[in-house]
Amino acid sequence: DHPWHFTKTLIAKNVHLINPLQTHRSLSAKIRYRQLDQACQVQQIDEETLQVTFSEPQRSATPGQSVVLYQDNICLGGGII
Repeated sequence: DHPWHFTKTLIAKNVHLINPLQTHRSLSAKIRYRQLDQACQVQQIDEETLQVTFSEPQRSATPGQSVVLYQDNICLGGGII
């Protein structure tokens, strides 16, 4: 539970969106398969890169993991942390 294991912001690369990203809507994300949806804001940096900022710090967002974005129960896509 060391504070260094937690982050509120991550960068996702190699982003692939299967549904349009609407950053003004409430979004959520998961960085682990069985994790509950986590509220977040998303900023598109370029065509294949997103910055994801969580409302609450997330534990162990590790490079190489995937982050998957949702709007309600609709999967928008994801990228590699």
